[in-house]
Amino acid sequence: MTDSRSFDAIIIGAGAAGMFCAALAGQRGRRVLLIDHSPEPGRKILISGGGRCNFTNIGATASNYLSANPHFAKSALSRFTPADFIDLVDRHGIAWHEKTLGQLFCDGSSKQIVAMLLEECAAGGVQTAFGQAATIEHRDGAFHVLVGKDAVQAPALVLASGGLSIPKLGATSFAYDVARRFGLKIVEPRPALVPLTLSGEQALFKTLSGVSADVVAQIGAGEFREAALFTHRGLSGPAILQVSSYWRHGDTVTIDFVPDLLAGWLRQAKRDAPNNTLRRQLGRTLPDRLAETLSDQLGHPHELGRMTDLALEAAERRLSAWQFTPNGSEGFAKAEVTIGGISTAELSSKTMEAKRVAGLYVIGEAVDVTGWLGGYNFQWAWASAHAAAAAL
Repeated sequence: MTDSRSFDAIIIGAGAAGMFCAALAGQRGRRVLLIDHSPEPGRKILISGGGRCNFTNIGATASNYLSANPHFAKSALSRFTPADFIDLVDRHGIAWHEKTLGQLFCDGSSKQIVAMLLEECAAGGVQTAFGQAATIEHRDGAFHVLVGKDAVQAPALVLASGGLSIPKLGATSFAYDVARRFGLKIVEPRPALVPLTLSGEQALFKTLSGVSADVVAQIGAGEFREAALFTHRGLSGPAILQVSSYWRHGDTVTIDFVPDLLAGWLRQAKRDAPNNTLRRQLGRTLPDRLAETLSDQLGHPHELGRMTDLALEAAERRLSAWQFTPNGSEGFAKAEVTIGGISTAELSSKTMEAKRVAGLYVIGEAVDVTGWLGGYNFQWAWASAHAAAAAL
């Protein structure tokens, strides 16, 4: 902590967005104080991507984000692209690789990204107060913040404290609480990128815990081809995490278990191998336990040659559009991000500043902009932080 009480900007939240915003603003010559109630910065970065940090996605555009205003993210994303962040990673000598669907990961550890951000903060002369709770007041055109026992002030305050996901890492409603105090509207926060739970008749699929398959999962406008994983509580895996962001109570998840098979494949199989059972035929495409469960549910134990073409067509339709109605999700404890948050209607898409409160900025997960699984939320953190830092 510094001896001086006045700063150009105070940033609350030392996650991806907060650290990057502090670094950029500091390197622009601004006197910046970065505060976090956790003694350790970047805790969600550290666990991300299995400890290797899926730090961006090379295909990130505004179409990969959910928001009450689907156009809001365009400005920030266009002015700070995945290539821009890759340049920074390369300058720090951090080796990385591309996995599936444009996802970029560190070859080594997520710790490298946190270390990079802290080095960038140091280069900008950013002062830090970690492990310190903050209390905010606004008077005389400035934000007055009590950090522990120290009183500091600045004409600009940046809320970068995230959403409600993964409370064991310190997630709180801090950003929403401050926003409400200033009269900013909140879009209902919900868990996103989260496993879904099953009950009732569908609970039998829990016996498949640990089984995964490449599927197409869909809820409304959200359709994703990736792996689905059955768990002891219900459904997970990348495809399910993706559609969970679109899910509301009562919604049905539709899964195509055979996305690569063309219409009429069972009738063709009947002609080619009439003595095969449906279970055996499905076993050529799906894991054995899943093939057994699906064929049992379809109620066709006989050889294909003993089934009518109409029955085979009905089985095809069911396998291509199997419906699950989750009874819930595993909540914020298991959600990778929070959907909803501080309304984009309250913010400038160019600067991330609140329209009705001069000097108040909101960035990262606290904003009602939520990315798909696969590095998109980190790219929003970098882009929104860049937008705010340029305006500070």
